[in-house]
Amino acid sequence: MSPRRARRMNPFDRGRRGGPPANPLNTSPRGVDRVEDWPDGDWTVRMLAGGASGKLYRCPGCEQDVRSNVPHIVSWPTIPGGEEERRHWHTACWRKRLDRGPGRTRY
Repeated sequence: MSPRRARRMNPFDRGRRGGPPANPLNTSPRGVDRVEDWPDGDWTVRMLAGGASGKLYRCPGCEQDVRSNVPHIVSWPTIPGGEEERRHWHTACWRKRLDRGPGRTRY
């Protein structure tokens, strides 16, 4: 048997060599609509990368500003006329929205 050379460890190598790129949220590409099934109904969700439009939105989850240049989510109920109820959410607020306290509406 030939001796194996020890490979130097790279501190920036996260073990993703040769595999598919990591996608922790298992999301669709940004700007593409998808339907998510939640206990409070089906929601159409679109992930936005953030642009330079200069618009400012209010996140219904935390009541804080969602700046247009920050990646975030736009969602609306998957019902006829649901597009009129579109809301811009921080991604974390959208994921935790069912954990909000009593007396809070769905948006």
